[in-house]
Amino acid sequence: MIIIVAGALLLSFLIKTFLVQPFSIPSDSMNDTLLTGDRVLVSKTVPQVFDVHRGDVVVFSDSQGWLASEPKAPELTGVRKVLNQALTGVGILPQDAGEHLIKRVIGVGGDEVKCCDAEGRVSVNGVSLDETYLKPGSIPSEMDFDVVVPADHLWVMGDNRQDSADSRYHMGDPGGGFVPLSDVTGTAFLKIWPASRWATMRNPGDVFKDVPAGTGSTSASG
Repeated sequence: MIIIVAGALLLSFLIKTFLVQPFSIPSDSMNDTLLTGDRVLVSKTVPQVFDVHRGDVVVFSDSQGWLASEPKAPELTGVRKVLNQALTGVGILPQDAGEHLIKRVIGVGGDEVKCCDAEGRVSVNGVSLDETYLKPGSIPSEMDFDVVVPADHLWVMGDNRQDSADSRYHMGDPGGGFVPLSDVTGTAFLKIWPASRWATMRNPGDVFKDVPAGTGSTSASG
């Protein structure tokens, strides 16, 4: 029995380390695509093996301190803390959402991302987007911006635009609001909890199908 349990834990650890990892959704910024408390599986083959594309929902580490002003859940102590860390380490519990963010990729390296056009839409490389994934009632952006994404970086936004402190709100930070590809843990591809919301997460390719390549080189693609 001990060998079986140890083998299962080792397999879970290897899968979590190299292939997939569960994550818990920490906020309302991705409503209605993802709700607070939803759990998703994230493919860690992106961007290590496969490219990041416009429209992907990515989990990335908070290396730039975007979460500094966000309320934090009470920290666990004692035995509960040790057990939580152990189970998270082998991939049984979802990764601590307080260390990561999840947003949708709108622009990759070389893209010009701009808002707003005459109809209030976001455009990428001059093509206005009809963003079908936005939360009903949400507008594409309540602020104007015009940025060019550096190579090996991403411009990310939440689907619940009026409740998402995304790239737009960090343009004045040292990183300019851009997320380095090196911070990306992977792309969310499956909602696994609660059971009533189980569903695959497909890239909304039609939204970006007419967007041409950007002006700069990058290891990500559209």
